[in-house]
Amino acid sequence: MPSSPPGSLDNWWCSADTEYAFLGFSYEVTACQSASQLQKEFADIRNRFNSRYVRLYGACDKQGFYDDVVNAAWDNGLGVHALIWFGFDGGNQWETRRDSLISSLHSNPKAKFVTRVVQFGSEPLFDDVLPHSQLASQVTSAKQKLADVGVPVTVSELAYGYQERGGAQDVLNAIDSINIHMLPFFSSQATTGSAAWPLVETDMNWFIAHGNGKKMYFDENGWPSVTSSGVEPNSAHADASVNNEQGYFTLLDSHCEDLKKAPGGGIGWFAHIYSDDQEPGYGIYNDNGQTKFTFAPRTHC
Repeated sequence: MPSSPPGSLDNWWCSADTEYAFLGFSYEVTACQSASQLQKEFADIRNRFNSRYVRLYGACDKQGFYDDVVNAAWDNGLGVHALIWFGFDGGNQWETRRDSLISSLHSNPKAKFVTRVVQFGSEPLFDDVLPHSQLASQVTSAKQKLADVGVPVTVSELAYGYQERGGAQDVLNAIDSINIHMLPFFSSQATTGSAAWPLVETDMNWFIAHGNGKKMYFDENGWPSVTSSGVEPNSAHADASVNNEQGYFTLLDSHCEDLKKAPGGGIGWFAHIYSDDQEPGYGIYNDNGQTKFTFAPRTHC
């Protein structure tokens, strides 16, 4: 990063066609990590794993928290996929989160230089948080409010979330990029992580067919090492294990060239999630702070 924010976003971000392989981690923030912890873990994300981005998951409603995220990202050369978290309990707290994030993006001079995209999520269509027409309107409104700081807007969602709403083409038309939940473990046809490519390809091809050539990311993307409440398979043959978690990411690595060929500059993917203490079973790190397996995914091919 430069010593201070530049005067313009012109030529700031790398071309979308360089973002087609491993990009970084989903990172759960419900714990409201301290500024020092964010700095430490963002440095690890950047330096140990060659990540380019952190995709936020969950919500911390502590005042000034997103400024801490921005500072940690800036100091460690990372971009952020920010998130307006709806949660799972209904209510309208997401509106306050939306307004707070938009305010931070205007008030923090570094924010627009690390915030690659703002996401509405997680899975608002699948969870039936809003009718798809209202969600599309929310995206359009946020885009207008963020146009002056140049931050695009999307929705973080499953293919099935769109499909069960008749395709929700109005949402696909409104969003700037397509941020996809790729969780093949939950497919009724799931078996092992290393055999999941047909499931990945099916959802990927659906978005290609309906996405009008927009840039795509697999943002909530992984295979669990254990089952837990809310992480239960829909296939008797789906196997949650460390070997299958590793096998899934190895599979994505082996299809780097296929992801690179996708419209919009290729598909970049995140590992969900940084650590098991953020979401059990999905972490690259276990609860003891040790990596569960060797994780050194390709960042280009």
